Amino acid sequence: MSMNIFRLAGDMSHVFSIIVLLLRLRVAKNAQGISIRTHELFLLVFVTRYLDLFTTFYSVYNSVMKILYIGSTASIIYTIKFQEPIKSTFDKSQDTFLHWKFAAAPCAVIALLTHLIGSGFSDFDFMELVWTFSIYLEAIAILPQLIVLQRYREVENLTGNYVFFMGSYRFLYILNWIYRAHTEPHYKHHWVVYFCGVLQTLLYADFFYYYLKSKSQGGKFTLPTAG
Repeated sequence: MSMNIFRLAGDMSHVFSIIVLLLRLRVAKNAQGISIRTHELFLLVFVTRYLDLFTTFYSVYNSVMKILYIGSTASIIYTIKFQEPIKSTFDKSQDTFLHWKFAAAPCAVIALLTHLIGSGFSDFDFMELVWTFSIYLEAIAILPQLIVLQRYREVENLTGNYVFFMGSYRFLYILNWIYRAHTEPHYKHHWVVYFCGVLQTLLYADFFYYYLKSKSQGGKFTLPTAG
């Protein structure tokens, strides 16, 4: 993948979101309002997408970013699950979305079906299959986190910043695709990636509205009650 300002900004937004969350955990010493299930899904996304770390070298930047995403996400999960006093502050009763049943499993089935429809049994490619799975899963991996925030309603500042930068990362990648389509003569379009990227960004739309509204008004960031 070629580098441009939108891709670089998207990568930096993603990295910054991770730094903000790690800072929030270390400084506040609590995990209230954080969904560990979202991070378990993201870890699965990164592990399945970046299996090519063992087979293909693209660039030092590419390899470093892949390792950073996997390592930092695993660190977040470990911190919330096992490190005190953070572990004791995590409220499992708020983080109840059945992510394996209603996110990972359906995405695996859809990925298998679309891969077989597109390639057939004769051209079955495991690496392509798990990559496609990661694209589908990333589109909805933020759902448990958004549900947790909806239940808490009042969003802590660093948590809100973390989710905002996560959403910004995907929006900037959409701009990256548009830019590449207009500047690269032989750019290969991938409609599954486009669809999932737009879906993922739309999931953040309500959050973005209330986040930017709270910033402009200078008040507390509070989400409306469901219904």
